[in-house]
Amino acid sequence: MTRTTPARPVPVEAVFPELAIHRGRTTRLHPRPGQPTMRDSHVGGPMLWPEAEPWPVCHESHQSVTEGYVPDEIRAARVAGTWPRKRPWPGGGTDSAAGPVPFMELAQFFRRNVPGLAPGPDGADLVQLFRCPFTHGSSLERRYHLRWRCSAETERASRFLAVPPEVPLLPWEHELPEPCVLYPEEVDTYPWAEDDTLPAAVIALIDAWDDVQESEHGRDAPSYQFDLSIPPGWRIGGFPSWASTGPLTVDCAACRHPMRLLLTADGSEMDADSHSWMPLEDRDPHPQGRSSIRDIRGGPSVVQPTRLRFGRDRDLHVFTCPANPGHPPRWVLS
Repeated sequence: MTRTTPARPVPVEAVFPELAIHRGRTTRLHPRPGQPTMRDSHVGGPMLWPEAEPWPVCHESHQSVTEGYVPDEIRAARVAGTWPRKRPWPGGGTDSAAGPVPFMELAQFFRRNVPGLAPGPDGADLVQLFRCPFTHGSSLERRYHLRWRCSAETERASRFLAVPPEVPLLPWEHELPEPCVLYPEEVDTYPWAEDDTLPAAVIALIDAWDDVQESEHGRDAPSYQFDLSIPPGWRIGGFPSWASTGPLTVDCAACRHPMRLLLTADGSEMDADSHSWMPLEDRDPHPQGRSSIRDIRGGPSVVQPTRLRFGRDRDLHVFTCPANPGHPPRWVLS
């Protein structure tokens, strides 16, 4: 099985030859529900984790939780196509905010499966992503953890962790990722066009073209931001999308070097503004009129395969320092 991104509605560099020097590559991961193993790249599957190594935990103070969902009941409800019941926290919620809290595994990526994955410290070729299942502080902030590994060295461990630690209840059903296999695909990508992400003259050309398209084609008109520049969904490398926040400066806290995008995690693989990116294999072969998110084979398992959410309709961008990948990463929701 593969996933194939259709050609763009218009040839990008034929319309904007100025963008040729700004072209990049991103790897669309195309997660789909499946049964990945610990030696696969995946979202929501088992981590390649030596049994003797301590599992990562969050030691910060957390928002108290009085009720939630049992992880195993979430899994069973998904199989049955139902919704899990909420349960009271043991002890009435008095212990839910006490640390340490085990991080929830979200994803892992090997460079052997995802060639576009940037190297980590000391040439590490496996990266593992985790999230604390609880929120922090009055702003309900989230905490993430990134673990780099040399896969060949890790795979020499004698025993691996079979069942990672979990909290008794998760505050939301969407905290538990659905195990997904990946179908990596490299595609061309271009920067978000706003503020100083591109030269002002190029952004002016893009804005003028968008206006003409809208005046001639109305709501069905292609746009640069949503149809030509950055694909939706989980991906490795490329450019960040700034739809919610506008462009942000992301510098390394340790050395002030501009950071690069390592990966983007998205709660949805497509929406009403990104239907042109829908893979050919997931499209209804006989759509009624212009192809849209209604013309999807597989329904919710394709639109929201991982079951995860990152804020309200936002992307999680993970940035690392190209000068020293060992410097702390940064996490940006946009």
